[in-house]
Amino acid sequence: MSEYRRRSASVAIAAILIVIAVVGIYKWAASQRTEKPVDIIVTVKAQSSAIDFWKVLITGVEDAANEFGANVQVIGPPSETEIDIQMEQLEQAIRQKPDAIVMAATDYNRLVPVAQQIVKAGIKLITVDSRINSDDALSFIATDNIAAGEKAGEEMAKLLPESASSKIAIMSYVYGTSSQLEREKGVRQWLEGHSHIEVASTLYSEGRLEKAYELTKELLTENPGIEGIVGLNEPSTVGAGRAIEELGLSGKVKLVGFDSSVDEVKLIESGVLQATIVQKPYNMGYLSVKTAIEAVRGKKVPKLIDTESVIINKDNMYTEQNQKLLFPFVGE
Repeated sequence: MSEYRRRSASVAIAAILIVIAVVGIYKWAASQRTEKPVDIIVTVKAQSSAIDFWKVLITGVEDAANEFGANVQVIGPPSETEIDIQMEQLEQAIRQKPDAIVMAATDYNRLVPVAQQIVKAGIKLITVDSRINSDDALSFIATDNIAAGEKAGEEMAKLLPESASSKIAIMSYVYGTSSQLEREKGVRQWLEGHSHIEVASTLYSEGRLEKAYELTKELLTENPGIEGIVGLNEPSTVGAGRAIEELGLSGKVKLVGFDSSVDEVKLIESGVLQATIVQKPYNMGYLSVKTAIEAVRGKKVPKLIDTESVIINKDNMYTEQNQKLLFPFVGE
């Protein structure tokens, strides 16, 4: 055999040995990965809704799934009032046998039986945004809604004169969700210490901007003595704000709201909305997936994770930190 052929054969053998070595190392590394990707189903209250809150929360879910290598599927009813659809979707989710389910419950009581089915099936249950009336969930990730409601009540009290009696109304959203119940409780608790302020009524927009708008127009037309409105979520706040503006009552009827959106920013800038309590839905989504993965892998998880809330008004809305909360998608 010529010298050239001997060298060619040696190079070929060396190449084969390198390939074998690489394959061997890859197989060894793969064998060391004992943790398979976690399968998680996340149900939000309104998947097809235009509400920015759920869009931001889902972004947090997706980012956590990418970071931690989880397989995540997001489901949810068309709107927050369609509790039966969410229940049906969850029953289907149980049949898929994921490792964990993250649930934003559309109803405090009616989702309890489904939650019990999830746990009975051996699926880890994490709740986010709105809790259920049981201890079935391993962890609950959300705003402290009572504390957030108290912040809204405090802001409203600052806006009304102490020298005279004032009447306000609460524009809530879907009756029976834990977040709605707790926010209203917080508002009322704070205002109980202010005898000159009376909560005249609580109205329910069903999470629909148009209904909040119509209810507010009717309320202010029939009750001209109302001096303030507290909106408990984004559609309720924006709908109430549009009605106040249309009736020429901007600044006369004080408005304190919840959440953040482009529409709410415009209402603050125009003086219709005096303050809004902004949550951190991205953190909720991200931490719910992270917590679900930890639970599946046998780690002890906190029973409650408070993602906090911030009061934003015209005076502080332009700070860098608050701009990030108001415009979470900018710069992506």
